[in-house]
Amino acid sequence: MVVKVTIVFENHAGYRKGLIGYHGFSALVESNGYKVLVDTGTDGKVLLNNMHELGIDANDIDVLFITHGHYDHTGGLKEFLKERSEPIEVYAHPGIFDERIALKPRKRDIGIPFQRKELEELGARFNLSPEPLEFLPGFISSGEIKRVTWDRAVGYFPDGRKDPVRDDMALIVEGSKGLVVISGCGHSGIINIARHAMELRGSKIAALIGGFHLRGAKKELLDDVVTNMKELGVNALYPGHCTGIEEFSYLWSKLDNVEGIYVGKEIKI
Repeated sequence: MVVKVTIVFENHAGYRKGLIGYHGFSALVESNGYKVLVDTGTDGKVLLNNMHELGIDANDIDVLFITHGHYDHTGGLKEFLKERSEPIEVYAHPGIFDERIALKPRKRDIGIPFQRKELEELGARFNLSPEPLEFLPGFISSGEIKRVTWDRAVGYFPDGRKDPVRDDMALIVEGSKGLVVISGCGHSGIINIARHAMELRGSKIAALIGGFHLRGAKKELLDDVVTNMKELGVNALYPGHCTGIEEFSYLWSKLDNVEGIYVGKEIKI
């Protein structure tokens, strides 16, 4: 069974006229006759522009999967829902609506920029659970990911507590060549995400795609990623979004299975 992933929203535009690169992430995953949109990027107008340019009809999407409740993964929700003519099931963690802030470079909100009620009025049918769940044949929500090694949690709650980003989850898709794992930002730690997916489904990873959240990471941490990806036998890595340019380059120089992503890129596994 072929799994097709099309990058819809990403920091960098591809090599096709009309596509827009913008900070954020979204990907369309197609398998087993289903279409699942993972995240909605930062801006709804950019999301819809890229969808239209790529020939993706919002009404053809079967399910929306939200990896976590940060603005750069949920900012396009409202426009996406308004584009549809029918309600849609949305799978995510209960914590996606938590209020969260960043303190650098200035204090600002970094959570989902909409209220749950207004999204439900536009047709979102939220299915929120911290547990692993196969919501379509071959499509699995990872549930909360155990932080065995380091993680990459960022931000704070309004009361000053550090935000562990417990709502960070990955989409796991079962294909004929192994698992295809979509990481929105990788706040749980990309090594933990890979291990969790393999333990959950008992299969090797054919492709690990999305944000690895390694920007600004020390060399020791990057080397840990390199070592573990080799040991776990991950077949292909497609880091993007919050991975970091220099950090991507380092992984690319150390591994022979790393490839970049951009708006419009299609990955078939």
